Amino acid sequence: MSDTTSIVSRAGSAAASPKISQISETVIRIAGNSQDGIQAIGGFLARLAGRSEQEVMTFMTIPSTISGGPSIFQVRIGSGEVLSAGDEADVLLAFYQHSYEGHINSLKKGGIVLYDSDHVTEIKPEWQKIYRHVGIPISSLTVEAIGGTAKDKGKNIYALGLIAKMFDLNVPKIEKLIGERFTGKDPSILNNALAAFHAGYSHALGGVIETFKFADAQKKDGTQIVMNGNEAIAFGLIAAGVRFGAAYPITPWSDIMEILRRELPKYGGSFIQTEDEIAAISMAIGGSYGGRVAVTGSSGPGISLKIEALGWAVMAEMPLVVIDIQRGGPSTGMPTNVEQSDLNIAVFGGHGDSPRVVIAPASVEDCFYTAIEAVNIARQYSVPVIVVSDQAIATRIEAFVEPDLQKVCQDITPDLSPIADHKPYDLSAPNGITHHVKPGTRIMSGKYPIATGLEHDEMGHPTGSPKMHQLMIDKRRKKLQALAATLPTPKIYGPSEGNVLLVGWGSTQGPIKEAVDRARAAGDSVSSLHIKHLNPLPPGLENIFSGFNHVLVVEMNDEGLYGFGQLGTLLRARYCDPKIRGLNKCDGLTFKVKEILDRVKTSIAAARKA
Repeated sequence: MSDTTSIVSRAGSAAASPKISQISETVIRIAGNSQDGIQAIGGFLARLAGRSEQEVMTFMTIPSTISGGPSIFQVRIGSGEVLSAGDEADVLLAFYQHSYEGHINSLKKGGIVLYDSDHVTEIKPEWQKIYRHVGIPISSLTVEAIGGTAKDKGKNIYALGLIAKMFDLNVPKIEKLIGERFTGKDPSILNNALAAFHAGYSHALGGVIETFKFADAQKKDGTQIVMNGNEAIAFGLIAAGVRFGAAYPITPWSDIMEILRRELPKYGGSFIQTEDEIAAISMAIGGSYGGRVAVTGSSGPGISLKIEALGWAVMAEMPLVVIDIQRGGPSTGMPTNVEQSDLNIAVFGGHGDSPRVVIAPASVEDCFYTAIEAVNIARQYSVPVIVVSDQAIATRIEAFVEPDLQKVCQDITPDLSPIADHKPYDLSAPNGITHHVKPGTRIMSGKYPIATGLEHDEMGHPTGSPKMHQLMIDKRRKKLQALAATLPTPKIYGPSEGNVLLVGWGSTQGPIKEAVDRARAAGDSVSSLHIKHLNPLPPGLENIFSGFNHVLVVEMNDEGLYGFGQLGTLLRARYCDPKIRGLNKCDGLTFKVKEILDRVKTSIAAARKA
């Protein structure tokens, strides 16, 4: 994506600027306190973009303390493809002095600072030379607009009006979004919100020398929907046929839990908030044993607590979906920041040899379809499946084409038809894949199996036989090996051979792709590969790696004792390829495109010196 049609590139003298300038994309950063509703502004802008057939991606930070504190919401809107939330902003909306000083350096040179002059009172002269400043008493004008009934509550909606005017946004659509937001509230709340919005929209932006209008968006094949990653996972689970789940609340998983608690009863299902994480996964396992794949979920600390029961599900070969929305760790860590440091526990967590499937969605849209895939793998192979998402995808908003629900929705109601006989752990089954009969199914032979966390024979009866233990371990391993053979080899983004291959997983996909685009535009030989299936790994990766001089694994976790990061270590252990090296960080923030490119240069330079 080029910056040639961004706001900054259209900046010029007042005499030379047209009244309306057409742009292809913009990045808006909103900085204030979490109590100010800045996420609401960004959410309105993102959802408006989605309903206008534009591409959008957001990024947010919120404080982890109950009392709140400084927070930001960044939204990138484009008429073409948007792969990341943007490295630098075109517009900074600052509500306070700390918002102004803390985020002014996030602006591109020539960018616009729109600030609340009621609270931002010190403007540095050197910054006035670099950025265009527009000061408006947002707080006091909000009070004036809504009659002073709620102090300055509603200043976020007033500011939304200012941005709508600056970018010539569709007012009726915004009014509809505001109406939807306050549905069910006292009518006075909606009236105040609309009054604040129109007051902001009507205010003269004297410091902005032009109005910006987005170029016509590329037509999509279908209707766009807008949601965040947690919403997409929740609705994907429902579409997949899940009708029962259990969990305990924790940030940033809780949104999925709340959606399922609200929505599952509409489809004859239920979701239970349990007393703790151990009870949650145990109840979900019971739901799966009842005949329909159930779900549980958490974030890092809760996943740790679920691990023993996860081992039970592996031993009993019970289908189960576990959602892990990763956050900063260890321990309570950084609850509202992003990290990709749960891969080790997802793949290896537990005592004994306890193989399970691990997959990671790469975008909000992918979250929806990954949830369905997780349910289907769990059902087909009778195995726990862990979906590792992260805080970045969980909270960011994207627009994508509405799924064809008639095609993707499935009914997984248990079949209780009588059967002649049944061995739940039949050692003669191809690839070790067997399934439990649903409770209530009549077995004509009268031989009913049991399920246990102890090692067992083919009927599930506990055994201490060394031979049987080895055979059952082989059986549980063979299922994942069979799955691995069916997985698609990931597609390379860029040429299949070259100097540098950037490997990623999860939410890093967009910034990595944009880094490849920029590098190739500058004449550098760079491609990328994104791995969705992390355990087992898909076939053919070694052939892809052989075509590059450097294989750099970009991930948001520590480089570890040996400098490779978690996926990097997994890949080196699997392929014994010294070209595989880590490009790691764990500062609680997502990768910027420039950051990836700078780190690539540093890594290659270090490799040459070694």
